[in-house]
Amino acid sequence: MTSVKSGSKQDTRIGAKPAVNGAHKAAIRQENEEQILAAAEQVFADYGFKGATTARIAEIANVPKANVHYYFSTKEALYRRIMEDVCDHWLEAAMTFDNSADPAVILRGYIEAKMDLSRARPYGSRLWAHEIIRGAKFSSDYISTTVKNWLDSRVVVIRGWIDEGKMDDIEPYSLMYMIFATTQHYADFGRQIEIFNNDKPLSEEQFAEAKENVVKIILKGVGLN
Repeated sequence: MTSVKSGSKQDTRIGAKPAVNGAHKAAIRQENEEQILAAAEQVFADYGFKGATTARIAEIANVPKANVHYYFSTKEALYRRIMEDVCDHWLEAAMTFDNSADPAVILRGYIEAKMDLSRARPYGSRLWAHEIIRGAKFSSDYISTTVKNWLDSRVVVIRGWIDEGKMDDIEPYSLMYMIFATTQHYADFGRQIEIFNNDKPLSEEQFAEAKENVVKIILKGVGLN
């Protein structure tokens, strides 16, 4: 009986090992991927797709070059992953459309969230801008499906507000384009803003004031308080 108990305990310990090791490996993989993605976002934003190299990405990420190829089979796969991740976060910022019936509350929340993302993730915003300026070679399929479907659904909501008399009769696409451009300006033209601000980045107080001004200008422009 002693040997059976001993064997039972040993089997339990052995059985638990793969689960622990599996969780540990998953955590390492996630950490490595996040390091590589953050570095690649910066390198692609600085050098473009053609100018970026996996060697440079590995250097910034502080990982062996082989790790980059291990987690991402090609440079294009890595690039596409980042592009879609950046835009997915922007689309998530529009969840305010589903959380209220008040256009002013919804648009304020969306504008503020988009500006916060531009401040927190400037390289991603610049990368997206470069991709579009160069003709959306790698993102046209994603934009024409995922992004377009999302945008069309927001336009339906805005037209509903107009029909209900909640806001002025404006073209919803133009409103959305204006929000895209203004909120992303704080990342894409960040250096220009620094120069105008006595060669200093906007402080937290200045950025909060900028957000409030952008919200007021856009809301008043469509007849909302």
